[in-house]
Amino acid sequence: MTEPADHPFVQAVKPLVDAMGGQMVAPDQARGDDVVLAWEGEDRVAVRLPHLSDSLDHILAELQRRHGMPLAELDRKTKQSVVRILESRGAFSVRHGVETVAGALGVSRFTVYNYLNRENAAKDAD
Repeated sequence: MTEPADHPFVQAVKPLVDAMGGQMVAPDQARGDDVVLAWEGEDRVAVRLPHLSDSLDHILAELQRRHGMPLAELDRKTKQSVVRILESRGAFSVRHGVETVAGALGVSRFTVYNYLNRENAAKDAD
C-alpha cells in the first residue's frame, strides 16, 4: 500500500476487515467494487470484499479460532450454538452452505437441518 500501514485509521479498521475476510489495498489500486475509506478528507485505504463463498470459509475459520479446537470436536450443544450464529450471519443462503457447515462440524446435512428446525421451532414458541 502507498499509505503507511501503521496509520491510525488503517490500524483501526484492520480488525474489522480481517474479521470479514477482506483485504486492504492502497486506494490507488482500488477496483470498481472495492470500498475506498477516507479519513480527514483523504483516501486512506481500499477494502476488497471477499466473495460470499470465501466469507463462509472465513467465518468457519474464525469460529474455530474462537473455540480453540476444530468445530467437529465441539459438543452437540456448542455445535447447535455455532449453527445459530451461522444462520444469523446468512451462512445458509450461500450455495452449498449446509453441506459446508455440516462438513466443518463433522455432522450430516440432516443434523444441520435438525439444528435449524429446532431453533426455528423455539422461536415460534416464543
